Amino acid sequence: MANIRVEIAGLQFRNPVLTAAGPTSRDGMTLLTAATGGVGGLVAKTISVKGAEVPRPNMAAIGRGRVPSRRGMLNTELWSELPPEQWIEKEYAIAKSSGLPLIASVGYTPEEVSKLAPKMEKAGVEAIEFSTHYVGGHVEIAKALRESVNTPIFAKLSPKVDVTEVAKSLEKYVDGIVAINTYGPCLRIDIETGQPMLGGDMGQGWLSGSALKPIALRCVADISKAVDIPVIGVGGVSSGEDVIEFVMAGASAVQVCTAAILEGHTIYGRIANETEVWLNVHDYDSIDEIRGVALKKLTKLQPPPMIDHEKCTVCGLCVKSCVYGAITADREQKILHIDSEACEACGMCISVCPYFALSYQ
Repeated sequence: MANIRVEIAGLQFRNPVLTAAGPTSRDGMTLLTAATGGVGGLVAKTISVKGAEVPRPNMAAIGRGRVPSRRGMLNTELWSELPPEQWIEKEYAIAKSSGLPLIASVGYTPEEVSKLAPKMEKAGVEAIEFSTHYVGGHVEIAKALRESVNTPIFAKLSPKVDVTEVAKSLEKYVDGIVAINTYGPCLRIDIETGQPMLGGDMGQGWLSGSALKPIALRCVADISKAVDIPVIGVGGVSSGEDVIEFVMAGASAVQVCTAAILEGHTIYGRIANETEVWLNVHDYDSIDEIRGVALKKLTKLQPPPMIDHEKCTVCGLCVKSCVYGAITADREQKILHIDSEACEACGMCISVCPYFALSYQ
C-alpha cells in the first residue's frame, strides 16, 4: 500500500488532507468531527482580537446540481465569531484531544498577531497560519510572528497578489506557504426574487470550491517553482485526483473547506482513500514520489492528440465535445479516429475523456 503520510515543518500528518480555516473548523468539536471523518491534520478557523460579526446570510452554493462539491460556493464569512479567549482557553484543547497536529490561524495586523500568537502557542497549538484577508502587510506580519513564537509559521496568500513575489519575500520568515484564499468579490442573484443570495455589502461574496481550483493550482505551481519551502494547496479540492494534481504541481498537502460544507465531514477520509488508491493503481510507493513532477513539464505541448486504443471505450464524449468535427467513432469496430487535417489541437477532447485514453506526445 502506498504511504500517504506527509511531514511539513516537522509536523507529522497521517494523510495530506487537512481542514481549512472556515465554517468546518469553527470550534473544537467541529474539528474533532473532522478528525473522525478521516482528516490528516487540523487547521482551525482564524481568530482575531475580537469575535467577528458575520453578515447573514453568508453562504450560497453556485447553482444546483447532483454533485454538490463540484459546484463551489460564495461566502461572506469572516474570521471566527468566537472571542479569542474562548479558543485559547477551551477550543484548541478540545481539538488537540484528537491527537492530530493542530495549526491555529490568526489575523490580521502585526500588532494583533503579536498580541495573540504567544497565547496560542502557550495553548499548545503546533503551528500558526496567518491570513492577511486581502489587507496586505505579509512581511510585517511574518516578522511579528517570527519574533513572537517558536512554532512553525505558514502564510496564506490571496490570489489577487503576485503570489510568486510575495512568497519569495516571505521565504526567510515562514516555514511554508498556503495558497490560496478565496477570490472576489463575486455576486449571485436569486432569480425568483431578484435579490442577492448573500447579505454582505452589495450582496457580494467570495468564491471558493471547484471554480477556484484552476487558479489555486496555477498559484501553487508558481510558488513551488519560486521557493524552497513547503506549499499547501487549497481551493477546490474534492477528490483524490484533485490531491494528486496539487501534489504534482508541488504541494506537500491540501486543505479542504467548501467540499466539506457541501458534502459533510466524511469527505476528508474519502479524499485521502482515493489518493491512496490512485497511487496504488499507478504503482507508486509513496506520495512523495509524485511531488512536483509536473513542474518540469509546464512547457508547450506537442499536438495533435494521441489515442490509447486499449484504454478507449469509444464512449463518444470526445466526439460530442469536438467543435471541429475531427473525431469520429466506429462503434461496431470499437475504434476512434482523429482526422489530423481537421483537428485544431484545441485539447478539449483530452480534458473530457474519463478513461485517460487521449494525450499529447
